[in-house]
Amino acid sequence: MTSSDGRMLFSAIAVFVALGGIGVSIRGLLFDEPSFFRYGIAGVVGGVACFVWLLNSARDGNS
Repeated sequence: MTSSDGRMLFSAIAVFVALGGIGVSIRGLLFDEPSFFRYGIAGVVGGVACFVWLLNSARDGNS
């Protein structure tokens, strides 16, 4: 597995983390659980940030 394959794998995992974060934050809003909402938002922000960082570094040619 080359370096770009690993980045694509981790970026796919980051997308699923962000999607899970959306689900958790919606659950926190629906059932009035602030801790779920906070962790869900943190998952969304972290997942999107990792996804963008991993794909930008692969596109720029940085190894």
